[in-house]
Amino acid sequence: MSKRWPPLIWVLLIGTFAVRAAGFVYPYLPYRLDELHLDTATSSGVLALWGAGWFTGQLLCGWLADRIGRRATLVSAMVVAAASFPLLAAARTPITLGVAAAVAGLVYDAPRPIVTAAVADTIPDEPGRARVTGWRHFAVNLGAATTGLVGGALAGPIGIPVLFWCNALVCAGFAVVALRVIPPSAPAQTPEHSGSREAFTDPLLWLLWLASLLTLIPVAALFSVLPMMMAQDGLPPAAYGWTQVASAAAVIGLSPLLNPWLARRAQRPTPMVGLLGLSGIILGAGMGSAGLASSTAGYSAAAALAVPGEIVAFVAATNILNRIAPASSRGMYAGIWGTTLAAAVLCAPALGGWALAHGGHHVVALTTLLSGLLGASLCLPLAALLHRPSRTPGTSA
Repeated sequence: MSKRWPPLIWVLLIGTFAVRAAGFVYPYLPYRLDELHLDTATSSGVLALWGAGWFTGQLLCGWLADRIGRRATLVSAMVVAAASFPLLAAARTPITLGVAAAVAGLVYDAPRPIVTAAVADTIPDEPGRARVTGWRHFAVNLGAATTGLVGGALAGPIGIPVLFWCNALVCAGFAVVALRVIPPSAPAQTPEHSGSREAFTDPLLWLLWLASLLTLIPVAALFSVLPMMMAQDGLPPAAYGWTQVASAAAVIGLSPLLNPWLARRAQRPTPMVGLLGLSGIILGAGMGSAGLASSTAGYSAAAALAVPGEIVAFVAATNILNRIAPASSRGMYAGIWGTTLAAAVLCAPALGGWALAHGGHHVVALTTLLSGLLGASLCLPLAALLHRPSRTPGTSA
């Protein structure tokens, strides 16, 4: 097993970091809508269209990655992003904002399933894939921290629309680099033999999907439920910023320690189902402990405590995905799994809002913990199916 990565992997990792570091459109879209003095219903509708686009985009890009190839899909998605983000910056009417938000949401997280499939194509062994996945998660989190720092410093002086343009330019740059560096790939399947039906009827994929969704709801709570609880405790917005710093610092500090261990674990012939279950418990308990906090330090500690579970969850779930996905349908499988994060972003505030309304912070702690525990419990039937004689894990990796 070689630990040296081919140039393609470096391009994908650096590109992932770049588009995430410049990913100003999603976190600053609510502020842009507030600048336009839209009523709550209109703003909520625009954000809902963005979420619908994000969810659909994972499926579409995964399907296209199998149908027309990885490079063609990635380049096309980044070109659409480069065109739609400025339109979103310029839009002012509800209709144009809604259309622009839906299209922009479609391609904002487009690299996720494409890169997952491309890594599985390029790296032949599971330890190597696990190593790349771990550092890819590191790149995403480092990029997210950069987005917050740079966006917070520049939003006032240059304006949010300019940030959207910066996001578009970076996507355009990634498209150019991908076109020049990533080799063209033949479609993995012909229109006569689509892997979509196989993916949508695979019980292993759907058990993994549901387990991942429940495991990732506590991750999404960091960005949605946590600020609501902190506001109720009378803490200023700057305090929430410190929880993001604590989370990013934990990712940066723990990734170099956990990634080699996860790569060694990936050498085993069995998928990381047990680790996915463990990650659900860690995430549920870690983020659930925020329901017992009342200070900036307490909330920051909760955010940091959840980080080991987050790192393990993404690596373990990708490891399972790589083992169950047929080579001809890797993009479709990755696209379906990629919708879990979009779904978690929708479910977390709804669940957190209900908990806050029906019992306060302690109920938030309980529901967050239960979400993680339910995700872990679903790993039991997933492991049972994976170990059936009729299904040999790793045959499609």
